[in-house]
Amino acid sequence: MKTYLKHFSLLIFTFLSLQLLAQSDYKVEDYYTKKEVDIEMRDGVKLHTTIYSPKDLSQEYPIIMQRTPYSSRPYGEGEFRSKIGPNEFLMKEGNIIVYQDVRGRWMSEGNYDNMRPYISNKKEKETDEASDTYDTIEWLINNVENNNGNVGTWGISYPGFYTSYSLLSGHPALKAASPQASISDFFFDDFHHNGAYLLSYFMATALFGNQTEAPTTEAWYTFPKLPSKDQYQFFLDHTPINQLDEYYPDNFFWNQLSDHPNYDKFWQDRGLIQHLKDAKIKTAVMYVGGFFDAEDLYGPFQSYKAIEENSNNYNTIVYGPWSHGDWARSSKRQAVGNIYFGDDLSENYQKDIETVFFNYFLKEEGKPKNSPLPEAMMFDTGSHEWTSFEAWPPKATKKKTYYLGENQKLKSLPTKSFENKFISDPKKPVPYSEDIKIVFTPRKYMTDDQRFAARRPDVLVFETEVLTEDITMAGEIEAKLNVATTGTDADWVVKVVDVYPEDAEGTEEMQDHLKMSNYHMMVRSEVMPARFRNGFEKAEATIPNQKTDIDFTLQGIYHTFKKGHKIQVQVQSTWFPLINLNPQTFVPNIFKAEKDDYQKQTHTVYGDSSIEFTVLEK
Repeated sequence: MKTYLKHFSLLIFTFLSLQLLAQSDYKVEDYYTKKEVDIEMRDGVKLHTTIYSPKDLSQEYPIIMQRTPYSSRPYGEGEFRSKIGPNEFLMKEGNIIVYQDVRGRWMSEGNYDNMRPYISNKKEKETDEASDTYDTIEWLINNVENNNGNVGTWGISYPGFYTSYSLLSGHPALKAASPQASISDFFFDDFHHNGAYLLSYFMATALFGNQTEAPTTEAWYTFPKLPSKDQYQFFLDHTPINQLDEYYPDNFFWNQLSDHPNYDKFWQDRGLIQHLKDAKIKTAVMYVGGFFDAEDLYGPFQSYKAIEENSNNYNTIVYGPWSHGDWARSSKRQAVGNIYFGDDLSENYQKDIETVFFNYFLKEEGKPKNSPLPEAMMFDTGSHEWTSFEAWPPKATKKKTYYLGENQKLKSLPTKSFENKFISDPKKPVPYSEDIKIVFTPRKYMTDDQRFAARRPDVLVFETEVLTEDITMAGEIEAKLNVATTGTDADWVVKVVDVYPEDAEGTEEMQDHLKMSNYHMMVRSEVMPARFRNGFEKAEATIPNQKTDIDFTLQGIYHTFKKGHKIQVQVQSTWFPLINLNPQTFVPNIFKAEKDDYQKQTHTVYGDSSIEFTVLEK
């Protein structure tokens, strides 16, 4: 990976940090003091906050803070985390590291609101996560000794949501924020994709749907105990989905999911992107994500885009070959599922990108025009190389359209008269993975071998000839399907696949029953319910046997399909149990569907359907 350290002081820091990392016996308590405080918000509610301050008082330090619903533990005097801060480099060089339990979670007072809505024009005592962030920063800079007046925020996943939210606080001391795998909207992230409910997140619902009676150091929620280890069969046996109600009788989040199947005011109020568009962000921002993050792929891309188009601040984006949160780990070999991408990728990111970002804006000059980092840092998941860009998506691109033609071919021209038909049976849905297990949230399927799906009659397959030169895709993918169904509703799933050559060599991560020879690596995938084809606010039935446009976006990629490989597109209508089953008979609320609503239907994909890629020009 290229290093973008332009300042001598940062070079010195890197050398010293590497020396510290060599000390395997590093203990946080030897270098930091710990203090737990309850900070009062403007409405009187107190939020539990843990402050780690360097023992070396010879200099002032910035504050780097994480607000979390997952606990700031360990609690109690003398109890220390084994690691603090975004990474070991920032920990060992010295920063004031702060963790806070958000309102209504763990040791903080108040009521918890899942994805609490932002209030744009707050009255005096009204609160949201932005005001809680503001009040916390204000207290910290006035009460924590040896701080230099600069504050940064960071977090991964849900803490990434609170980091994005911190940008709306408007506190002048907030100089840098790095939302990582940041949730932005639960109708498009995590629990839904384009409004289709992700059944694979069923277990995670336990985390978010129960209130605490009082501040606590112990978990107050329990995960449901499922009678089977076979995820596919368990959820098939519990179709329709309302048969799962028994597992969450008192979970308010499960009830919210069930009661709000459309993108109504409930979900709209909880989205952050529209507020990021309206705000004029001044804080330096670095969004971080993984190209194979099954949980929060949408959030970082769309949040970065919203700020880039509407604010004039420093705003950068980093995407690597990671699943959810891999960049914060210390694995030598970086792999997702069966695919290996290289060594030390996470450590290099932590040292050369994340640490540089926080140091520059919290300790160094902090002028955006002189930043040592590029506008965008992207890892090519096909050629396994990092590239820096002046914009994302890159400006030097062109559109390339493939049509879904006869003989399973991706073609340059449409064949309007051609029809690809298949039968979709909710009793025998297409699995999203060959693995037999119950998962908390899925991860490895994002690069899984798709041969098991390609060989099913209810999955349409289209591919190019063997490529005679490399083709690099850089940006979003647009699916423009022209379809019909004998039913009144359907889900449409599009997968973009890199087909490896026969002589491709395997890696040590490869599952025993697979070979890299002819491996069908999933590069990107997405689902679009036909019911939302005209908008997410209102579900609409389709007219049986009528040709219908289904257009949707697959999130961005940066992937080189190498010479000797093939580009493949798969189209299917079930993806189970990743996505909850569509009955294929229109019902206003799928959570209320009855058993008789689930009907076998015949689907048609017409030859003028297309997939539009963004191709990097050479």
